[in-house]
Amino acid sequence: MPFQDKTLKCRDCGQEFVFTAGEQEFYQEKGFQNEPSRCRDCRESRKRDRETGTGSRGNGRGRQSFAVVCADCGAQTEVPFQPRGDRPVYCRECFAARRAI
Repeated sequence: MPFQDKTLKCRDCGQEFVFTAGEQEFYQEKGFQNEPSRCRDCRESRKRDRETGTGSRGNGRGRQSFAVVCADCGAQTEVPFQPRGDRPVYCRECFAARRAI
């Protein structure tokens, strides 16, 4: 069955956009299950925000980081979760070393 252009509504800006037959074919080839929910401009804007860290979540990885001192070696490091204080927090190297044990 050949694909036909579809008009969808962007979940961010509310504008209608066309999901072309070519895009639908590409989605099928890649095995994507869902149609796009954002227009091209909103997708590009979100991508830019993630890359530059200007989005709502902090750094360029799309996550907020928390500065901590490693419980093992005392090095200053950042972790992608807020420590609760009831458990030790380790730097990447110390965490990897403990995990290998």
